[in-house]
Amino acid sequence: MAFVTKFFSDLGQWINEHITKPEIIASIFWIVVKIILIYVVAKVCIKIADKTIAHMISARDKSPLKFDRRRTNTIGSLIHNLIAYTINLICIMLILGQVGLNIGPLLAGAGVLGLAIGFGAQSLVKDVITGFFIIFEDQFGVGDVIQIDSFKGTVEEIGIRVTRIKSWTGEVHIIPNGNIKQVTNFSTYNSLAVVDVTIPLHLDIDRATEILKETVKQVQLLTDDIVKEPEVLGVQMVGTTDLKIRIIAECKPTRQFNVTRLLNIEIKKQLNITQIEVL
Repeated sequence: MAFVTKFFSDLGQWINEHITKPEIIASIFWIVVKIILIYVVAKVCIKIADKTIAHMISARDKSPLKFDRRRTNTIGSLIHNLIAYTINLICIMLILGQVGLNIGPLLAGAGVLGLAIGFGAQSLVKDVITGFFIIFEDQFGVGDVIQIDSFKGTVEEIGIRVTRIKSWTGEVHIIPNGNIKQVTNFSTYNSLAVVDVTIPLHLDIDRATEILKETVKQVQLLTDDIVKEPEVLGVQMVGTTDLKIRIIAECKPTRQFNVTRLLNIEIKKQLNITQIEVL
């Protein structure tokens, strides 16, 4: 008990001798003012950055080019976090400098630590940077059918570090963004269904072609996947006993396989009705 009493007594005496001096009080006051000013300026800078980001996103939405709103928000969030972390770090360093802490060794230590982390996490940094540019450049989106190397499927998730695609047989492939060298996007433009009809060489080509033209017109009415009337291009190949007549149909992205199957079924039915043999 006596020790505690002596401690507070010594503390009070030290305060009376040092803190109560006018120059000390003025110095503490200005340090507090500077700290508050640094804090306020940092918050104002973050607010200005947020306003600028919001303006950029608004301008991007009004662009004639159509961008995915989710991606735009993701980019805005990434830029906001980067700016906020940088400004807050500078703010902390300035405040530490105001209270008399020598931040030189701290910066040097942080630099060495950052260098060590950079060497140890090169693949992670590469994944993050690549993921940022995938989102920023709008290379592909959730729901797109893409192929990365030998993996083909529908994009389920685009992350900053990894991309998930699901194949048509159900497997989910998780690919680090840094490993993505080349991407084929099958969902950007309309696809093309190609059907070759093989018929005997002795048949009347003009009659077979007319039947096929009428059939493909009817097929277009059966599905919304075909965006324009299919075309019967004509004889694609002539063999010793048969020939091939090629049909093409422009359809919605990634729907060419469904359209091809539908064309095959309807053509077969119609040629059976007209008693034209299909090889």
